[in-house]
This record gives sequence, C-alpha cells and structure tokens, in this order.
Amino acid sequence: MGKDKLKKFAAINTFANVLQLDEGKVMKGQWAAKHFGNGQPIVLELACGKGEYTVNLAKLFPDRNFIGIDYKGNRIWRGAKTALEDNIANVAFLRIQIETILDHFANGEVSEIWITFPDPQPQKSREKKRLTHPAFLEKYRQIMEPRGVMHLKTDNDGLYAYTLDKLNELGLNVHWQTADLYRSAMVDEVLSIKTYYEKKYLDTGKNINYVQWGWP
Repeated sequence: MGKDKLKKFAAINTFANVLQLDEGKVMKGQWAAKHFGNGQPIVLELACGKGEYTVNLAKLFPDRNFIGIDYKGNRIWRGAKTALEDNIANVAFLRIQIETILDHFANGEVSEIWITFPDPQPQKSREKKRLTHPAFLEKYRQIMEPRGVMHLKTDNDGLYAYTLDKLNELGLNVHWQTADLYRSAMVDEVLSIKTYYEKKYLDTGKNINYVQWGWP
C-alpha cells in the first residue's frame, strides 16, 4: 500500500464523521438519534467512492442525514475531509462491505438509497456481486421504510438493463427511467450532481443511465 493511502487510512481513524467496520454495528437502529443527534430521515449512498453525492446531497437537504458507504478508506477520506472542512454536520461515512449492511441498519431505518456508478461486475460469474442483484435488493428492502425510494446512476448499459429486468421480475415499482439522463427532461439539481467518474464518462460522450424505484 502506498504512503498516500496509508496517510489517508490513518487520517480517517481520527475523523469524527467516519465509522469503520464493527463500529457501525453500535449505531444500528440509532443512527439518527445516537450519531446525528436528531430525528431526521437517513439516506445512504452505496459504493460512494469519494462521496461527492453524499456531501452534495447533504448541502441541498440539511433536514436529512446522509451516510456514504464504501470499503475503500482512502476514497472515503476525500468526502469525509470535505464535510469536516465545510462544517456539514448531517454527513457520515461508514467503511464496511455492503454485503454486511443488515448488521449496521435496523428494519425500516433508511428512507432512501443511492447507488452511484458502482462496479458493474459484468462477468456472469460475478452476477451476485452486482449491487442490484436480488439478494442485495432484499437486504435493502429490509432496512428501508415502506415508502422508501432507491436510485441507480450508471454509465454501464448492461448493468442498467440487468437492473430493469430484475425490478420487473420482482414486481417492484419503477418510478422513473432513462438511458440518457442528460438528454432527458428529468435532470434537476439532484440528478445533476456529478461524481468524479461520471465527469470522466461525460467527457467521452458516454450516456448516463438512471432508474428510480420503490416497493409495492
């Protein structure tokens, strides 16, 4: 591991807005009250990377609490540091494997989930690693409140098509969908937030897929 990564891992150990591995279990069912000190809704960004969506959503919606989740601490460092420097109090980051999400959030604790530019895991042998695989969707269902909403933004056309197929198979409610977000009429101040990777894809002319859904 490079020196820069080691420094970032050491730094997040001192950040009050970062919880790691088993620390998140302490907050299960109590994120709003125990960590944020309020009763505001909880919104997650999965595979958050540098946390651009987490931080920018928190700026737009100070009446909600936002938690970015990723396993790579050197990426989390950027978003967590920005939130601390800008005194954004309604932001936290959780360093865990997303497979363990049920260990860290109680039934009905989360109101909204964003999945922004995840690894599409295109190989058939890695289908179960896709964050919109039915096994993951079932985990999300358990921690979401009944009217909770989910979002996927991806440059990967295959993952987008796969996700739509699974949502249809499971009978979930697709609210909005587009295979070319920035040429649609759907773009607003929320959907126009761009991650580091999204900017790179747009610079090459790549279309951006988006789908929003919920449970019956």
